[in-house]
Amino acid sequence: MRLPTTLTALKDAVRDDAPSLLTRGYGFGDRIWRRVHRGARSAPMRLLGSDAIFVRGAAGVELFYDEERIARHGAMPAIVQETLFGHGSVHSLDGAKHRHRKATFVEVAYDDQQVARLSPHLEREWQSELDAWVDGSTRSAYDAAVGAFGRSIMRWAGVPGTPEAKTRWAARLAQIVDGFGAPYSPSFPQALFNRWWSDRHARQLIEAVRIGRLSPGSGTALYEWAAHRDENDEVLPAQLAGVELQNGLRPMIAVARFVAYAAKALHEHPEWRTRVAGETAERGALVGGPLATAFAQEIRRTGLFVPMLPGWALTDVELDGQRVAAGGRVVLDILGTNTDERSWHRADEFNPDRFVGVEDYEAIEEFIPHGGAGVATGHRCPGEKLAIAGLAAAVAVLSDPRLTILSSGLEVNRRRLPTKPESGGRVRSAAAPARCPFH
Repeated sequence: MRLPTTLTALKDAVRDDAPSLLTRGYGFGDRIWRRVHRGARSAPMRLLGSDAIFVRGAAGVELFYDEERIARHGAMPAIVQETLFGHGSVHSLDGAKHRHRKATFVEVAYDDQQVARLSPHLEREWQSELDAWVDGSTRSAYDAAVGAFGRSIMRWAGVPGTPEAKTRWAARLAQIVDGFGAPYSPSFPQALFNRWWSDRHARQLIEAVRIGRLSPGSGTALYEWAAHRDENDEVLPAQLAGVELQNGLRPMIAVARFVAYAAKALHEHPEWRTRVAGETAERGALVGGPLATAFAQEIRRTGLFVPMLPGWALTDVELDGQRVAAGGRVVLDILGTNTDERSWHRADEFNPDRFVGVEDYEAIEEFIPHGGAGVATGHRCPGEKLAIAGLAAAVAVLSDPRLTILSSGLEVNRRRLPTKPESGGRVRSAAAPARCPFH
């Protein structure tokens, strides 16, 4: 009797789609969608030993974020949850616990006043990076963004320390994002170490606030997480409060990957560099340009970042003819939804004009680069406005006519998770003398 059971287990392992996520990377979704008719909203799959359905489009988003039918707790593989988000973080919660914890994120990051508070930091840090490039800096767009975003968001959050110390911590948080999805590479153990270091550092900051050694401003992320109480009116353990503090910092730093895509897109679409440069000169500011913002939104739509998100079916669910029983997985195709041909006009074309004049981007159900549904009740990232402001400032800087974006190293490895242009986007002063290509 053991042989058939063993054969069944082997057959299930062969059928499982999880390994192809590692081997195909961002081509994973294309393979799944070939199983159904063109334009289907769901497709059958098997993931980590469970039957599942792969969903996309507005219908898929609606299903995935319905808390009566789908749960997030335990759906994310532990290797991702623990490394990227941290143990016990808001990303693993559902229902009342999720809404209560999420409310602090919304209060700290989502209000327009918080964007206004971050903007001067972004303006100063990106002006500094621009000046450095004009003076001969050879940092890539990605590396410059890690530093600029890290220093900006940490000052905004009330985190103390020198600019150099903030830049170093930002580099650690960026490396966690770079390494969490590559368990087969040396980047993964490095990400585990940086996770440990960052958890310890954030915990120490929380403890220092609680005993009065640090006094961050009221309303800052550091202040609010040190004071946060759970749904039972108990103070969060310092370790967990530090995890959530990082979850308010790291997403902004992760936007540096989109900056690398922006460098690539601006090199490929020089007419947009001209348009954004003209707007920036006219406004006299790097932050908040409507054209730069539209360009940033199209980068977020098309850039390869989070490919999918998993959830558990709480009840039997069905979408577009595909069914999964309670206990199976429902997987939202993030990339496939952002580039779905049924949802977007000429979805395969890079066209920032599609976002010009769009004020309420959250109303676009199929636009989910930072999660979907409502910010307060769903899993949409409350720091999305901050991310857009930072990315738009980077677009304005990279459009400056005093800079050149080099063509070399802009290739993207679609098999690696997460990925970005290989070089990070090489930026040089346009006035710099040409170098020998062999040196």
